[in-house]
Amino acid sequence: MDPVIPVQPQPEPVPLFDEKVRRPGNAWLEEQGFDLDQPAPDRTKVRPYWRDCLPELHKAYKGICAYTCLFIELGTGGASVDHFVPKSSQLRVAYEWTNYRLAGSKINSRKRDFTDVIDPFEVKPDMFYLELVTGAIYPNPKMPQIDQELAKKTINRLGLDRSDLRETRARHYQDYCQGEFIAEHLRKYSPFVWKEAHRQGLL
Repeated sequence: MDPVIPVQPQPEPVPLFDEKVRRPGNAWLEEQGFDLDQPAPDRTKVRPYWRDCLPELHKAYKGICAYTCLFIELGTGGASVDHFVPKSSQLRVAYEWTNYRLAGSKINSRKRDFTDVIDPFEVKPDMFYLELVTGAIYPNPKMPQIDQELAKKTINRLGLDRSDLRETRARHYQDYCQGEFIAEHLRKYSPFVWKEAHRQGLL
């Protein structure tokens, strides 16, 4: 798998996921008597069995955050399991691998239960562009207007153009230009920067 946008769905780890997450999670939901086709009752704290598969999710997606396209060191506590379809709205997919996206904890907290974010599995190639010197991210201006609006909403909702992420992307590119990163290192730790450098003929 090339860890670049769009994210390619990876198969669930068998039988580990079923044993550690799906079966105990669905058994817990059944004990609570929830209607799985209705939103979760207010203030429901869903049992977080998905945390037990975080190492496997991290490995499956090579440690790359599905939203920032930056490598997350598992040992720092910065990696988290994002439910793309919020568990508060659809309990039926609370314990399903296909609903999980590897995400940095800051990004996950910004996304929360909002539904105006593009699914990383459905992002179109070249939907987002980078200004490599500044690290600024913006929608591809050649896309149809509806796609540009979706991209803008995702950038705004997740704070993808905030100064900290801009600085990180710009630093990674600068490190490559100064010889501190070889191309494969850039590809592994900052694959969106690597992809954009390729697209712009700078790599």
